[in-house]
Amino acid sequence: MKRVINMELKTKILKWSAGVPVAMLNLKTAEKLGVHSKDRVEIRTFSKNPRAISTIVDTVKGLVKEKEIALSSELKEILRLKSGEKVGVNLSTPPKSFGFIKEKLNGRVLSDEKIRQIIKDVVNNSLSESEIALFISAVYEHGMNIDETISLTKAIRDSGRQLNLNHHRLVVDKHSIGGIPGNRTTPIIVSICASLGLTIPKSSSRAITSAAGTADVIETIARVDFTIRDMKKIIDKTNGCMVWGGSLGFVTADDKMIKVEKMLNIDPEPQLLASIMSKKLAVGSRYIIIDIPYGPGAKVDKKKALKLKKKFVYLGRYFKKKLRCVLTDGSQPIGNGIGPVLELIDVIRVLNPKEIGPRDLEEKSVFLAGNLLEMTGKAKKGDGKVMAQEAIDSGKAFEKFREIIKAQKGSLRNLSPGKYWKNLEALRAGKILRIDNKEINSLARVAGCPLDISAGLYLHVHVGDKVEKGERILSVYAESEARLKEAVRYYKKTTPIRIL
Repeated sequence: MKRVINMELKTKILKWSAGVPVAMLNLKTAEKLGVHSKDRVEIRTFSKNPRAISTIVDTVKGLVKEKEIALSSELKEILRLKSGEKVGVNLSTPPKSFGFIKEKLNGRVLSDEKIRQIIKDVVNNSLSESEIALFISAVYEHGMNIDETISLTKAIRDSGRQLNLNHHRLVVDKHSIGGIPGNRTTPIIVSICASLGLTIPKSSSRAITSAAGTADVIETIARVDFTIRDMKKIIDKTNGCMVWGGSLGFVTADDKMIKVEKMLNIDPEPQLLASIMSKKLAVGSRYIIIDIPYGPGAKVDKKKALKLKKKFVYLGRYFKKKLRCVLTDGSQPIGNGIGPVLELIDVIRVLNPKEIGPRDLEEKSVFLAGNLLEMTGKAKKGDGKVMAQEAIDSGKAFEKFREIIKAQKGSLRNLSPGKYWKNLEALRAGKILRIDNKEINSLARVAGCPLDISAGLYLHVHVGDKVEKGERILSVYAESEARLKEAVRYYKKTTPIRIL
């Protein structure tokens, strides 16, 4: 069959979201173009101001006619096309940046220009997921020096939109490197800081490997998907917000790379540094606190935590931000609830002065918020924790939380964990020796988290507690009997809570 260099095809818009821009061609059309399944094609519009994108293509026998090209919803949005419009389609060669990825695979140091080209091609879909995976693997294997990390941070920051809050003077932010179940300090810190006159534009992620992300937790009672314009309105009205970063178009490259990292189950240190810093820069934060939990079952041990702290502090200085890193105990879960609804219940119990919440969650939140208050000069050195605690005890922080939730089209309501539940008891008397963070996260996900918002775990004990035989140590909640049974089986198989 004679190969055609360029073809004019009609678009067919499918009600189909692939998560990334993807196209489909009829098998015969693909043969004429010399395209195989998973190859890359360039699609170009014939509009007055033509748009073009390189994308991965699937080949099919039916569904798409010979003179058609089917587009995923992502492609439709990017190219702003309607069904039946004509586009030019041709075979696309691997981008120049793929050669730069090979250089990193060979352990070479990449220039700012090369890193920017890689990130540009990630954003415009010129690199496939497998090619992005090669880049992430190369960074994981060979690392990056500090200059490369700075270039990566800038490139990711510039890959999406940015928030302009110049009319707000004291813009603060907090971030944790994650990995600790139940560590839902963000809503408490946002409420404390916003109630005391700081501006805290918190854009958060959904869960990747944990039981819940801040966005999953807040979504149980309020909206989290907003435009940047809506986000600014909420901030102007309340001093804070707790929204999902994925809906805002910030650091677009980071979103794509995190998706691949999740599949690979690796998180290279330079990518972690660049990911966190680029997000803080994109929302215009001036005062930043980074929480680095360390210990058994955490992402890092103390030695690695100290190295990470040093690099964060250097990046903070480079980007002219007041940045403070704190190392915190990450040897066990924080709070009692694990899972969207259960974690929100913990948050409300901490914020509501009429209730008693988990002391460890409250103390950590007050500590981090106190640091931000001192960094901005709102509190004198040593007085930050006292001021933050007073915001909780007086009900001021809780009132601000309610105000932010209302601004995000939500309201406080009675929250109940899953209707199917089981208490798990100590098989012998003794002391709680260990609670395995990773296994607890996995157990919560087996129970249905984070998609089943009422599923999760409630810890009745922490490390060091003494228990009697038959005493309740953990409650498992699920939205179906099947999920509950599977979670109980998983618990018995893995024994995430060890008694000495």
